[in-house]
Amino acid sequence: MKFLKKMIRDTKAATAIEYGLIAALIAVAGITAFQSVGSSVSGTFNSAANSMGNA
Repeated sequence: MKFLKKMIRDTKAATAIEYGLIAALIAVAGITAFQSVGSSVSGTFNSAANSMGNA
């Protein structure tokens, strides 16, 4: 019975889960941002390569 009461009062696991969720959300936001930037950079390099090829 004491073990059960101790488990109920323990908030370390809940805190760890919250930090894990925050890290996952940050990772998803970072991946989305990098994909957007990557497409833009790719377009810029393709444009520069085409300009060099036509010169």
